Amino acid sequence: MGIVLILIFIIAAIVGYFIINKVPTLLHTPLMSGMNALSGITVLGALTTIAVAVKNYSSVLSTIIGILAIIFAMVNVVGGFAVTGRMLRMFKSKEDK
Repeated sequence: MGIVLILIFIIAAIVGYFIINKVPTLLHTPLMSGMNALSGITVLGALTTIAVAVKNYSSVLSTIIGILAIIFAMVNVVGGFAVTGRMLRMFKSKEDK
């Protein structure tokens, strides 16, 4: 089962790389906003995983990995919104500033 999950991860990483590589520059900001929303879903998934691990008295390693997943996803969400905000400010006209 673990090998199958690793193979799925590798294939998804390769496909994701080729898809993102072909995106025009003008679409990066809307795509970043969409990815921030997906990172929010990752945070919810990690919170659910930790709740189940704590409830079932799973290993400490599961809890630590879940906490790390939450931290990394939140860094991605906050950083992504900060970069998106900066990019959108670049497109404001001088009267709006």
